[in-house]
Amino acid sequence: MGHDHSHSHGSHDHNHAHGANERRVFWAMILTASFMVAEVFGGIISGSLALLADAAHMLTDAAALGLAWGAFRIARRPADKRRSYGYDRFQVIAAFVNGLSLIVLVGWIFWEAFERMLTPSPILAGPMLAVAITGLVVNIIAFFILHGGAKDNLNIEGALLHVIGDMLGSVAAIVAAIVIMQTGWTPIDPLLSVLVGLLILKSGWHLIKKAIHILMEGTPDAFDIEAMQEDLRENISTISDVHHVHVWLLTSEKPLLTMHATLAEGSDHSQALNDVKAYLNKHYDLDHTTVQIESECID
Repeated sequence: MGHDHSHSHGSHDHNHAHGANERRVFWAMILTASFMVAEVFGGIISGSLALLADAAHMLTDAAALGLAWGAFRIARRPADKRRSYGYDRFQVIAAFVNGLSLIVLVGWIFWEAFERMLTPSPILAGPMLAVAITGLVVNIIAFFILHGGAKDNLNIEGALLHVIGDMLGSVAAIVAAIVIMQTGWTPIDPLLSVLVGLLILKSGWHLIKKAIHILMEGTPDAFDIEAMQEDLRENISTISDVHHVHVWLLTSEKPLLTMHATLAEGSDHSQALNDVKAYLNKHYDLDHTTVQIESECID
């Protein structure tokens, strides 16, 4: 887990990955937006709610990808006097808004499905099937474009959840079209839309929870502060105690830490500081730490 490269090299890597993520999101956005236009026409011509729901989904997708892309652009801005941490957090806000938009979208799908159940309308299964299959192909391409991006970037995850939800939507539309072709039973169309809606709801909620955790300065997942304190006490001879530890996330990939450490008797202040910072970097992958060294209280 430990990286022994210097901080400057790390941030260079980060910027490079950042640029690649940004390009991925941009192309996925162009792809979904252009196909969405085709899908709206397909949905209107065939009269399929599954297609229109999928197109609406593609619209929020394109918007979500646009938001993710914008967040990457803004996050590149350097820190300034008013934003001493820089603009990285904007990605988390984008992910949060994306999560909310998924939930609003599901509400719309449920409402439309309910209306359709009450008053079923005729559906042209042929055009519906053709458009749905094309949609699936487009989504799979977008998925692979994004999937190469950073695994732990919440912004990419948000964009990816939209695309996965969309893939499910296309699959549902394909199944509905085939069922209607075979049996003429049109309620399958709104029923499958609702099923997809439930899946989208789950992933939207998951994304919102993660984003809120970061915005609330939550501790990184699987990070045990007490175990880390114990670890430092045992392994660093120059300090005797560790307290006031705060670990939080600037974005899902950038943890920050502040802590106080008590200097062991006869140890050198700056040596202790170096020991602690080096240990945190090597064993906990924390390269942004603020450590306050205090002398033992002498009665």
